[in-house]
Amino acid sequence: MNPPSVQQIKSLMGVDGKPNYGHLLSIPEALDVASFRYYSTMDRERSSLAKYFHYKQFQFVSIFTPKYVLGIAIADIRYLGTSFCYLYDIEKKQLIEESWMRPVGLGYSLTASPWKGKAQFNQGQICFDIEEGEWRVRAKCKAFELDVLLDAGDAESTPLMVSSPTGYNGWTYTQKHNALNVRGEFKVAGQTQLVESCLGGYDFSAGFMRRETSWRWASISGKAQGVTIGLNLAAGVNETGVTENVLWVNGKRCLLAGVMFDFDRQVPDSDWRIYDDQGRVDLTFQPLNARKEKLNFWVLKSNFRQFIGHFSGVVKDEEGREYQLSQVMGLTEDHFAKW
Repeated sequence: MNPPSVQQIKSLMGVDGKPNYGHLLSIPEALDVASFRYYSTMDRERSSLAKYFHYKQFQFVSIFTPKYVLGIAIADIRYLGTSFCYLYDIEKKQLIEESWMRPVGLGYSLTASPWKGKAQFNQGQICFDIEEGEWRVRAKCKAFELDVLLDAGDAESTPLMVSSPTGYNGWTYTQKHNALNVRGEFKVAGQTQLVESCLGGYDFSAGFMRRETSWRWASISGKAQGVTIGLNLAAGVNETGVTENVLWVNGKRCLLAGVMFDFDRQVPDSDWRIYDDQGRVDLTFQPLNARKEKLNFWVLKSNFRQFIGHFSGVVKDEEGREYQLSQVMGLTEDHFAKW
């Protein structure tokens, strides 16, 4: 949802076929990929086929309840589409997951508009409906059924909307909003679950990313010191002059500077430290479980690890107010992709 006083951006692209870069003031109605002028590293205009296959897009939703953590994703990497959903039982420390892959364009579709459109997989088994920037999430998996709205509640609460150059000739658009209220129906093993105390977040990312890329990521939608805390921290994609690092406190968005991710990839159960050089972020993350997937198809590769665990430490808003986190549930991710 956009602030009521901000004029709606119609297209991410300017009249010259180049994206508008930086932190945007509103959600663009369209990325307008067709208007993007795509060149090679030797400055020759690329073919429509190259333009089609080099564009990538993924969408992800996380939901946190007192009993469960849910993750739902749809990705279109052009050569194939992938999707997964998982349910983590906090008390049992048990992860139940499903995943799917489909060849080019069969049984799945994604919208190129972060303002209005639909993404679906398995003919609607997983579905994200976006209407004027608000997300409806539907999923029917072996572990759970879901039909909910992610609601900012406050018209002044705005998502992160950032566009940045990527590599020599690409760009990435990222839109994220955390600590959203959840309204609707959620069932586990046929049993209806209360959603009043749930919080969720979404990730809409698309663009012409590097052929080989990697990123580290951390996400929180929770409560600390009696306030609602949303946090998105990342390193590896939107780093050309801007970051996608942001803190939401009771819906108010505060931009953050770059952060470091200090962890041992070879010891996956070890703690992470995530911090900045301004004293506004200093967090420890303790992994409890993880969704992992390794794919090696020669032209395509993916080494994906998304960890579920506890965050402890401190974050500060723009005015220096400090928020102490103690074992707040959240996610981190360590991902390499060749696509």
